[in-house]
Amino acid sequence: MGFALFNPFKKDHHDFPSVVIPLAEEPAHNHDLSEKTGTEDNNSLDRAPSSENGAAGIHKHSTQLTLKALRAEIEADIATATDDSAYDRKAKVINRALHDIGMGKYQWQLFFLCGFGWTADNLWLQGVALTLTPISYEFGLSDTWVRFTTCSLFVGLCVGASFWGVASDIVGRRLAFNMTLFLAGVFGLAAGGGPTWIGTCALYACLGLGVGGNLPVDGALFLEFLPVVSGNLLTMLSIWWPFGQLIGSLLAWAYIPNFSCDGYEGCTKEKNMGWRYLVLTLGAITFVMFILRFFFFHLYESPKYLLSRGRQEEAVASVHGIAHKNGTKTWLTSEILNEIGGYAEAANEKTGLTYTQIVGRFFSKFSLERIAPLFANKRMGLNTALLWFCWATIGMGYPLFNAFLPQYLSQSGGVTNSNYITYRNYAITSIVGLPGSILACYTVEIKYIGRKGTMAISTVITGVLLFCFTASTNSDIQLLCSCLEAFFQNIMYGVLYAYTPETFPAPNRGTGTGISSCLNRITGLCAPLVAIYAGSANPNSPIYASGALILASFVAMCLLPIETRGRQTL
Repeated sequence: MGFALFNPFKKDHHDFPSVVIPLAEEPAHNHDLSEKTGTEDNNSLDRAPSSENGAAGIHKHSTQLTLKALRAEIEADIATATDDSAYDRKAKVINRALHDIGMGKYQWQLFFLCGFGWTADNLWLQGVALTLTPISYEFGLSDTWVRFTTCSLFVGLCVGASFWGVASDIVGRRLAFNMTLFLAGVFGLAAGGGPTWIGTCALYACLGLGVGGNLPVDGALFLEFLPVVSGNLLTMLSIWWPFGQLIGSLLAWAYIPNFSCDGYEGCTKEKNMGWRYLVLTLGAITFVMFILRFFFFHLYESPKYLLSRGRQEEAVASVHGIAHKNGTKTWLTSEILNEIGGYAEAANEKTGLTYTQIVGRFFSKFSLERIAPLFANKRMGLNTALLWFCWATIGMGYPLFNAFLPQYLSQSGGVTNSNYITYRNYAITSIVGLPGSILACYTVEIKYIGRKGTMAISTVITGVLLFCFTASTNSDIQLLCSCLEAFFQNIMYGVLYAYTPETFPAPNRGTGTGISSCLNRITGLCAPLVAIYAGSANPNSPIYASGALILASFVAMCLLPIETRGRQTL
């Protein structure tokens, strides 16, 4: 296949005249957009009208989408939004055009490529955990002190998540989408040659800068191209998360038992290459993911990003390219955007936003003005507070157990297990946990169970199993507990990712989900510190703390007043 076919540097503004049809010929969909259960990313505008009447209702009963009906629909939608500018109006027109194009080949390919980001996130979180024991042998570190290695990764994850969230609004989604995996791959390969413990930690922190940006950038990008965003689709995207753990565990089982020291005595780099082989392989896998994204898929730049930079023609061309890829038609043209959003020349203003405005809009999501509507009434305020509490407690509880699981398994049964048994058991745990996210896609739609029921049941079982892990000294029972815990925690996380944005009102959804993610990362950064200082007194203390935090989140889930199954988004 020639370079011309897979040219990652080619521009978006190619002409696809065959995909454009007049607006009057666009068949109206026989449904109201606001009836769809949708969610919104941190940086994009609402996809669906938030009013059940008005223009949405006009379109519902019409047979053709006319310019008049489209304008009325946008007017009804903009009335509930916090911003009203040429950019905001035109962005909503683009949302409607993407909806009418529908879900197609382009979005499904993007689903798999965005899944790489979820995979890489857990691949490295678990991958670093798998290297702790051999690193401690090689560099002469105690079992508790070596946990600062995980802390260095979390520093990179926190900085990366914050940096790339803003950077994607400034340099574009396409560059951020590719750079996150590129950085993770490059520094992952470099970490395999870490000369000292401090040097290895520094390289882990650097790869965390890339890995940390995967979830916010990939999630935002994926949502901006979706015609309809459903809770089920978000849950489906989380299926990629356990694949990272599975890949890392199988590779660790192959490398570390065969190429590692059995203890501190006489452990040198030459005798302890297993963890380096593992990190080099994970780095290579991450770099291959980058290559597949960059060279074998042409990612159209986000139309809304292009619009924010005043590049309206390119934004329209991007939508045309998606329609061409999907083999369908679109009515979107620059003329229609100008008719709805206003002519920049006539209004004597630019559609695009300055860098200051872009950064201001990003941080305005965390202003009191944007947070206040999340507490508009008692029911909404209670749900918001409880949900943030869940994200914070799970953010610390999850890594307290999972980030150090290989260490716990190595001491299961009250004895020091061989590397082979430790990493075999970890691989078994990963395999058993994999179907959890898949099952969650179905249980969330079961009557009388829904999102809340699925989330609460899986959470309480996860918490109980953590205490069961410490209650028995039988290695087989501990393996069973870790397997079941992995299965139910994948259900818990998958539903939590889907439920969270569904509960917030559309104009403030970015604020609610952004704060949730921020709390999750901050408490996750604290988890290694708790494991280090609590674990030095009692090896099981971090697991007790993990179980207690998970059960605390279960109580909060039981008190959540909002169930989103079968309901339209606010």
